[in-house]
Amino acid sequence: MNNSEINVENWINSRFRKGQNPPFSFNLNSIQSGRFIKNWKYSATKQESSDAGVIKRRFTYSDNKTGIKIECDVTGFKDFNAVEWVLHITNTGKQNTPEISNIRESDINFNYSTGGNFTLHYAEGSTAKATDFQPLEKKLSPGESFGMEPTGGRSSQSAFPFFNIESPAKQGIVVAIGWSGTWKAELKCTSNKNITLTTGIRDLKSYLLPNEKIRTASICMLFWNGEDRMIGHNKFRQFVLAHHTRQINGRRTIYPESLGFNWNDPRPCNEYSCLTADYAISMIKRYKQFGLISEVFWLDAGWYTGADDYANNKNWANTVGNWTVNKEHFPKGLKPVSDEVHRQGCKFMVWFEPERVYKRTIWAQQHPEWLLQNDPNPEQYLFNLGNPDACKWLGETITKLMKDNGIDYYRQDFNIEPDTYWKANDKPGRQGMTEVKYISGLYDYWDYILQQFPSALIDNCASGGRRLDLETISRSAPMWRTDYDYGEPIGYQSHTYGLNFYLPLSGTGTMRTDKFGFRSSLSSSIVYSWKISDPSYSYLEMQDCQKEFREVRPYFYEDFYPLTGTENVAAKNRWLAYQLNRKSDDSGFIIAFRRDENKEKEITVKLSGLSAGKIYQIENRDTKEVITKSAKELMTGLTIVLEKPRSSLLLFYKGK
Repeated sequence: MNNSEINVENWINSRFRKGQNPPFSFNLNSIQSGRFIKNWKYSATKQESSDAGVIKRRFTYSDNKTGIKIECDVTGFKDFNAVEWVLHITNTGKQNTPEISNIRESDINFNYSTGGNFTLHYAEGSTAKATDFQPLEKKLSPGESFGMEPTGGRSSQSAFPFFNIESPAKQGIVVAIGWSGTWKAELKCTSNKNITLTTGIRDLKSYLLPNEKIRTASICMLFWNGEDRMIGHNKFRQFVLAHHTRQINGRRTIYPESLGFNWNDPRPCNEYSCLTADYAISMIKRYKQFGLISEVFWLDAGWYTGADDYANNKNWANTVGNWTVNKEHFPKGLKPVSDEVHRQGCKFMVWFEPERVYKRTIWAQQHPEWLLQNDPNPEQYLFNLGNPDACKWLGETITKLMKDNGIDYYRQDFNIEPDTYWKANDKPGRQGMTEVKYISGLYDYWDYILQQFPSALIDNCASGGRRLDLETISRSAPMWRTDYDYGEPIGYQSHTYGLNFYLPLSGTGTMRTDKFGFRSSLSSSIVYSWKISDPSYSYLEMQDCQKEFREVRPYFYEDFYPLTGTENVAAKNRWLAYQLNRKSDDSGFIIAFRRDENKEKEITVKLSGLSAGKIYQIENRDTKEVITKSAKELMTGLTIVLEKPRSSLLLFYKGK
């Protein structure tokens, strides 16, 4: 294939042409679909699109004998050379279908004109380590295969559903999987010019009941050309911003900076289980006093009934399911707090974890029929989003609570591994169906919230970045992307570095105001976890940090370039540096860290994305020193110096 010649519409019409096997597959009673689907009834229809650069098609494959109808909704993005699709499978008959298994929403071979090894660029998932999201690489030679799948039922736990396949022809494909449960991807290098990609839901093996309809995972592929695989990564980042980022009033969302209310204060209180309305309001006014008002005030876990009952070993974690406001701490609900937040011109975001329900909580007693368990004597349950009545009730209940309490933004955590609950509740012959219904219900639930609150944002946590995939990032962003050692700077630098190969939108917390610590938390969103009542903090330093974040943040929406390689990015004895480049005005930032155990006071980096022939002024934002260099010099090598370990620099450049 030659990606430079790809016409997305032609590619779609060719791959989904009548009389040939489509680029997806499945088994019926263990018989592979390639043996029969060409004989099924076929239709192709154009779908309406409000964007001239986006084409939509529906390809339908149906079989009267089994009653199975497959609708494949395909979208092509002309400006990005990208295509994506999802399958909807319906039993139109009056009997159960044969067993459907091994559904691969992508099953496709790519052929290239130049031979050699293929390189898979991928990333580690999140397991609350310094190495979360670290970039990885795998060379594939003929005959080799490589598989990826997450653990525990959360889509980015231990594996990451975004990757870049680089061919020996200097062409490649960035792949994104949209499934918030257990997906599986496999690459097989069939020759030095060919590679096969299959992706799908790992555990689905079931018949369909009459009139039953399910959806599969979605798949996205973005084609790129060039000597540098970062061309593909940056093209994908811009694609995410254009087509998979929350839009409010027709404009792309900017994810916010946030302030809290003295988290974990005082001991033994944890999270916000000891917070009161009066104290929260006084904290807002305190931040206002020192010119530190942020865009969002963030109320995390512990505001609900029972979370402060330490005498009976209760806390924020084992009282989820008590989704009523703690009246002792908030006699008039959260509304007085949100009113004060709104008076300061800010938004109010509140933490929820509705999918995990603890034993003996209100929900556990009121709705046991909606709870999934994986043990005869469980301590906690999984709220069954796959039950339409339960899902509808949940949406109505949470949105009412949000409206009654003046909550603008919704933060959802998910501190449970759901796969054992799903498996324990599958009926005989229906393997994987609990998961399929559950994940579809999750999307319906989030979509309902966003419909009810057209200006809302969803912050997707899941124990810190463990449910990131194409479907979730289309509805949300991870504003707390990992639960790794809070504020530890080496890990935080590494998380920024790894995630930005694929996702321009993410955030994390900062507990520090020193430059090395604070800059380690820079990203497109940030949570200031400072304690303004702690005399060890300086409000002047906090103001400087806030100013620096606001200046750098817009550049995280631009092109990202790693400057110090991808090997062992979390090591304590290395430099780590990256570049954020804005093509529209030839400006950008270089952010660099010399870590604790590094013995080299200087490093040479090569910049990318600059305009040939231009002269650039580079200012060190700490020393105010300004130097001038040509684009050629900067792309050949710029030497940066930090005299001491555990230090950082921030360089701003602008083309003239």
